[in-house]
Amino acid sequence: MNQAEIRKDFPQLKSGLIYFDSGATSLKPIPVLDAVQDYYKNLSANVGRGLHRPSYLATRAYEEAHETLLQFFNGKGEAIITKNCTEAINLVAHGIEWEQGDNIVTTYLEHNSNLLPWFKLRTQGVDVKILKCQIDGIIDLKELSDLIDHKTKLVAITHASNVLGTIQPVEDITEIAKKKGAMVLIDGAQAAPHLKVDFESIGCDFYAASGHKMLGPSGTGFLLINNQVRDRLKPMMLGGGTVTDVTVQQYTLVDNWRRFEAGTPNISGGIGLGAAVEYLKKISMENVRKHEMELTGYLLDRLKGIPGMKIYGPEDPTKRTGVVSFSIKDIPAHRIAIILDELGGIAIRSGFHCAFLLTREILKEHMGTARVSFYIYNSKSEIDILIGILKEII
Repeated sequence: MNQAEIRKDFPQLKSGLIYFDSGATSLKPIPVLDAVQDYYKNLSANVGRGLHRPSYLATRAYEEAHETLLQFFNGKGEAIITKNCTEAINLVAHGIEWEQGDNIVTTYLEHNSNLLPWFKLRTQGVDVKILKCQIDGIIDLKELSDLIDHKTKLVAITHASNVLGTIQPVEDITEIAKKKGAMVLIDGAQAAPHLKVDFESIGCDFYAASGHKMLGPSGTGFLLINNQVRDRLKPMMLGGGTVTDVTVQQYTLVDNWRRFEAGTPNISGGIGLGAAVEYLKKISMENVRKHEMELTGYLLDRLKGIPGMKIYGPEDPTKRTGVVSFSIKDIPAHRIAIILDELGGIAIRSGFHCAFLLTREILKEHMGTARVSFYIYNSKSEIDILIGILKEII
């Protein structure tokens, strides 16, 4: 992986910005920007509607983005393009037929996007069971298995923590849940951009992720659906593009992903997401993973030498993604973030990271943590600058 060449593809870096907030959203490379601009400059037509040439070309490009997603993640079902991972998870929450007495099993590790949709179902008589984790983000698989019973309709769990980077054994989790008759949703927002994800091998029913965290345009995400459960999921919205026929008495749904994408979609975003996946394919996810493990190991070693530093998550870089959360004694996380920006032009995240249960109740950080999150455009020299300024802050 030629990082010098890769960095040239990210115009946002030309100002000297050190961007360590890819866990929130990634920077966008020139091929993705070009794909979005090309749609607006040369097509700017709706998809699946007109028979004219611009509409045909836009439709083909948008459909190809779905196929690209499926192939990239080795999916055998449907790929639905959404506006983010949150919408993808809500499609499942609103699409499954719930009955009073059903329960959902999830964990303290979850982002609000994989908690609040399930909490809302409590008004329908659905119980939510929440499994605690260790301080490094590891969950006990036996405890998980014990929580799942004959009333468990869904197990919803993150693939990798957005606070700790901890990678969960999603294949084992899926196997445990399936043996007990439960469906499985994996929140892959923090994993899909950084790991080689094989939807078929995981065996889960739903895999939700954010396109905008994996070099795609803002306002993009996706949901992969296993063919075996597709008909158990009802569309959350209906409208243009979702049906093949309408009479006064009934309507007939389209027999593919279109039934879940009502109305005019984010066409340029979908095309840009397809371009982002092609960009990652060219680099290879194996190279992405290798690069991030090197950076993570390097940062962990450098942070250990700073007085008052508390680092969260596994010590072994192979057990986490390129996400490192930390706190420094007596210095609020937000203050660390502000000074890093002011002194070094360094962008990090601070606070609860939309994971209140994990940050407050497991980590016991009632003011939140500072979080560094890497991607393919980051380097060890940037980490050195970060470390120098952290020492100045102290």
